[in-house]
Amino acid sequence: MAQAQNAPKLSTSLGQGGPPSVGGTTTSGSIAVAAESTVATRMSAPPSFDVADFPVPHGREEEWRFTPLERLRGLHDGTAVATGGGVGIDIEAPEAVVVETVGRDDARLGRAGAPVDRVAAQAYSAFKEAGVVTVPKETVLTEPIRIAVHGQGGVAYGHQVIELGAFAEAVVVIDHTGDAALAANVDYVLGDGAKLTVVSVQDWDDKAVHVGQHNALIGRDATFKSFVVTFGGDLVRLHPRVAYAGTGGEAELFGLYFTDAGQHQEHRLLVDHNVPHCKSNVVYKGALQGEQAHAVWIGDVLIEAKAEGTDTYEMNRNLVLTDGARVDSVPNLEIETGEIVGAGHASATGRFDDEQLFYLMARGIPQQEARRLVVRGFFAELVQQIGVDDIEERLLVKIDEELEASV
Repeated sequence: MAQAQNAPKLSTSLGQGGPPSVGGTTTSGSIAVAAESTVATRMSAPPSFDVADFPVPHGREEEWRFTPLERLRGLHDGTAVATGGGVGIDIEAPEAVVVETVGRDDARLGRAGAPVDRVAAQAYSAFKEAGVVTVPKETVLTEPIRIAVHGQGGVAYGHQVIELGAFAEAVVVIDHTGDAALAANVDYVLGDGAKLTVVSVQDWDDKAVHVGQHNALIGRDATFKSFVVTFGGDLVRLHPRVAYAGTGGEAELFGLYFTDAGQHQEHRLLVDHNVPHCKSNVVYKGALQGEQAHAVWIGDVLIEAKAEGTDTYEMNRNLVLTDGARVDSVPNLEIETGEIVGAGHASATGRFDDEQLFYLMARGIPQQEARRLVVRGFFAELVQQIGVDDIEERLLVKIDEELEASV
């Protein structure tokens, strides 16, 4: 086990070892009130660290029916072999943070949650070393922890742990660039009263494939805020999951994606309200343009029978900018107790608003600039909440670049 305590920077590498409607859109939702739940949700397999517990998907399973399996480059069936040119990882952290590279036997790995599909289980079984970033208790960071993941053209499996001690506060930016076929799990473990903000940016090259499971375990009275931003890649499929380790926990899950021609971007969320008196709020927004641009959003919220006093809401909004794009948006809410504060979900997908465009052009704003302003306004609510200036500016520039490419 390699260890580097109070190290400001660590460099390493991985790779060893329904009918269409608007814009070709399918939108559906469901609310289920169940007496007993034996798995995480009624549509998912029981979590497991063993690859053998998950059969090779064929595309007809509920959790795989939207994913083009032939574009996963073998990550789903065991044929993708890790190579030396997988991904390189650089970690920059303030002095108080402990950055480590650990072996598979480290007890901190997997504490936040087990894999829920075959790719995540394969990733857990295949990595040789994992990264662990620890913020000691009562430490309040004034600068972000930055984790740069750069694809080097090969296949990689990885595992990363971010752990905050009691009453610690931190911002973590995980930036994915380059080209790779990456399957990875990320664990966020929050101690009691801790506050963690995570910004995960998927700005891959055009041919990259990224499949990831994000597990957050939120301590008593702790606050977890997540921003998942997806622009690049040929196929990106992310599975953020939240569970609570004590009462009073709060989770805010925000997402922003811009799906271009030929891209497949899929975000599948689960918030498991497994203890009483916790809150969650989910808001994901996406824009799509170009032929065969395909975005998938699955939002699952489970309120278990013991989770009295839960307050939760989830929303997905999609803006279809051109013909030929498709959105599948499926919010699901499972409630096992009626003793809650509130629960709801919403999903909407629509074309570019010509009336807004006309309003701006009638006031002398050129069409291209008016189009940019409308899309910027659509995303502004989320971008402004990130709180990391260089990331906010970078995202706005990226949105402008995407729009210019379509004109």
